[in-house]
Amino acid sequence: MLETACPFRVNEYKENQNIADTSLRPVQTTVLGVTAKVCLVPFSLSNYNTGQLKRLKSLLDKNSNSEVTCKKSKKAEIKKSCRRILTPKMEATSSKEESTLQKSSLDVHAESNKWQYKSPSDTVVLSPDTESSQEGDSDEDTTPGLDDFSELSPYERKRLKNISENANFFASLQLSESAARFREMIKKRQPPESKRKKPKKKENETGCRRSMRLLKVDPSGVPLPAAPIQTVLEVDENPLIPPGPLEMTPENQDDDNALFKGFLQTWAEMSKTRSKNTEKELSSIKSYKVHLNGMVISEDTVCKVTRGSISSMAIHPSEMRTLVAAGAKSGQVGLWDVTHQPKEDGVYLFQPHSQPVSCLYFSPANPAHLLSLSYDGTLRCGDFSRAVFEEVYRDETRSFSSFDFLTEDASTLIVGHWDGSMSLVDRRTPGTSCEKLIKTSLSKIRTVHVHPVQRQYLITAGLRDIHVYDARCLNLSRNQPLISLTEHTKSIASAYFSPLTGNRVVTTCADCKLRIFDSSCISSKIPLLTTIRHNTITGRWLTRFQAVWDPKQEDCIVVGSMAQPRRVEVFHETGKWVHSFLGGECLASVCSINAMHPTRYILAGGNSSGRVHVFMN
Repeated sequence: MLETACPFRVNEYKENQNIADTSLRPVQTTVLGVTAKVCLVPFSLSNYNTGQLKRLKSLLDKNSNSEVTCKKSKKAEIKKSCRRILTPKMEATSSKEESTLQKSSLDVHAESNKWQYKSPSDTVVLSPDTESSQEGDSDEDTTPGLDDFSELSPYERKRLKNISENANFFASLQLSESAARFREMIKKRQPPESKRKKPKKKENETGCRRSMRLLKVDPSGVPLPAAPIQTVLEVDENPLIPPGPLEMTPENQDDDNALFKGFLQTWAEMSKTRSKNTEKELSSIKSYKVHLNGMVISEDTVCKVTRGSISSMAIHPSEMRTLVAAGAKSGQVGLWDVTHQPKEDGVYLFQPHSQPVSCLYFSPANPAHLLSLSYDGTLRCGDFSRAVFEEVYRDETRSFSSFDFLTEDASTLIVGHWDGSMSLVDRRTPGTSCEKLIKTSLSKIRTVHVHPVQRQYLITAGLRDIHVYDARCLNLSRNQPLISLTEHTKSIASAYFSPLTGNRVVTTCADCKLRIFDSSCISSKIPLLTTIRHNTITGRWLTRFQAVWDPKQEDCIVVGSMAQPRRVEVFHETGKWVHSFLGGECLASVCSINAMHPTRYILAGGNSSGRVHVFMN
């Protein structure tokens, strides 16, 4: 059933009529069995008060709700009517009522316009159904072919037209037939994977000729007996040196040679004569540069001392003669008397260790003792007077990285391990074990160095951090450092106190920076003083750089260089460049490890081929 807005009559009211005496008069109209109700209320703002306006508003809201309900039922009826065919009787009735409705709607427009011009202050309130019906009449669609649905609104007729056109379009595409063909194609069995068939061997076909040796038969066709399995023993390239003392037997010369015996006797006597411990003031940078400029290198001061790459260096403190000791990665220790001529006869090579020798020191109490530490877990002391390498400390379960003297008489040592622990060793105690095994918070320890004045403090260089410990407070459990230096961003190679006062610390890091810290006050934080840009990327074939202090001039450091031409550089603690040792053709390789004489102006540098370069006055 079609429901539409009903025509109504507009009652005219005078402006001066009291609104309180006027009641709402709804107009009812029945169309196709549906009753529509419209309430018309004329009003004047001058005569209404606040209470009356609220009452009127509530009444209008109530009517609007009823109209919304009518609209919902109207849509349901329209959909129901579209599914069936209208009978001719209904068509006649609907056309008749439609003409009556159009005529009555014209009357409504005329009456409303008349009422509006008569009283501008009055307003007619229309329901939403009335407005929608008026708009729908103006947009009526007269499409042919939809006469059977003439009672529908223009929108519904247009909608049915679109549905029919779309249905015809999709029917012309024949999608169902195409889908059926695709399904049949999918259902078809795919061809199986073709496997390569091996050709069948013919029985009488002769195969490839094979050697009788490979068939393990003799020429007569008798099978040969199976060969016995020979077990191959793996030979260790670096066999561990047996425990106990080792005789000083040079590998490159005869031990019965009179020259070697004279060499040992000479250095044993030279070690007994000590220089007086007279404190000297630091020379000025200007005079220091003059002495450095006087140091030269020649072919006579370049010699191959070890067979492998040099990993540690030491210079004998004698002021009369020059003796250089070099530790190699192969575990060898080479001694070179630079003042001896010819130079080849002054070189003696020993094998006290089986792995790299990472640290070498002449004993400050007795220079006739040369202490060497190796990765193989041994610490030995070479005694020139007795021609023997004594075993000071041995621990095959650990790998040693560095050591230093904890006391001035060199009786107590502190040893750093690659696993981050340390050992306290007393040389006066019989045996080769340590007195105390100390655990630290570091994962690795590369270098250990003791403060030259306040010997209870020691500094350790780890993987990324540098820690300062108090040796008096070290115990067996994990020890917390007094001070930590965390300014480094990459792997650290070394950390050393300045040799005379210990007021400075120099570190070498893989981030191409040399850092100098102020360690004058150990109890507080150690501040960073200077950062020196320096190329420290040596690669895998060269020994890593380690910047060391000059024992004579503790405000200057010595370090190798990757620059061309090859050189060894000296920097001041302020970061200023001081001097470069250039050797021309005599210095054609990188000197990674360098050592300075404690009292004389002598520099010894070792390279990866086992050669030692000496600059001296």
